[in-house]
Amino acid sequence: MRDKTTVHDNEVRFHDVWALSTPVNQIAVREAFQAPTAVENRAILELMGDLKGKRLLDVGVGLGESSVYFALLGADVTAIDISPGMVACAVALGKFHGVEIHGVVQAGEGLDVPENYFDFVYIANTIHHVTDKESLFRQILRALKPGGRFFSYDPLAYNPVINMYRRMATEVRTEDESPLTFRDVSVVGKYFRNVHHREFWILTLSLFLKYYVVDRVHPNSDRYWKRILRETPVSLWWWTPLEWMDRLLTRIPLVRRLSWNMVMWGEKR
Repeated sequence: MRDKTTVHDNEVRFHDVWALSTPVNQIAVREAFQAPTAVENRAILELMGDLKGKRLLDVGVGLGESSVYFALLGADVTAIDISPGMVACAVALGKFHGVEIHGVVQAGEGLDVPENYFDFVYIANTIHHVTDKESLFRQILRALKPGGRFFSYDPLAYNPVINMYRRMATEVRTEDESPLTFRDVSVVGKYFRNVHHREFWILTLSLFLKYYVVDRVHPNSDRYWKRILRETPVSLWWWTPLEWMDRLLTRIPLVRRLSWNMVMWGEKR
């Protein structure tokens, strides 16, 4: 297992720098859920249903796009991150959009939040940064009220295109990342009931190849997973048919392992 203290220190330094270098008026809040490429978040929103008046814990808040979007939909949002810079950024982003975000600096493996309190826990692109996933799931379970649900999405470990991208994008990601495997789904099943998962991005990963081969954007020059949110239906005229094909491919057990991201959700027992 990776040394937790070293990993945490690395994660804090990296994400503090990222937060300090990002003006809040340049953070794409609505695009993170409404862009044609925001397929994971659109699926999660549909599963969540009405958020008005719901208590939601956002673990690994990052720049704050998700927390602010949920607050705009009427949720009472608590935002957790190991990076003080990211928490400050999320709170400032909320003020910029006219909503209040309760920010707390903590690691996911040791959440100091009320027990049996939250209706939803949302955790995006965070599990693969965590050194002790089982501790994280236990903390999420403790935070949820009976019948509460968690929703997550993270990258999978298997796709060769994404693995090549990870080897190239050394300056825009941390070296301690550990993408998910399908074994992690089994671990989640130990703590939650009605656990499900959906996979996204197989043929649609051609967009990453376009950025590199056609647009000549090096992976260290721009975060591809943020760049995709700036695409429009017009610019994606060639990409949309691939998304429809992916919906079929991700139903095939072995093929779906080649997906980029996996959405998981489950309910407190």
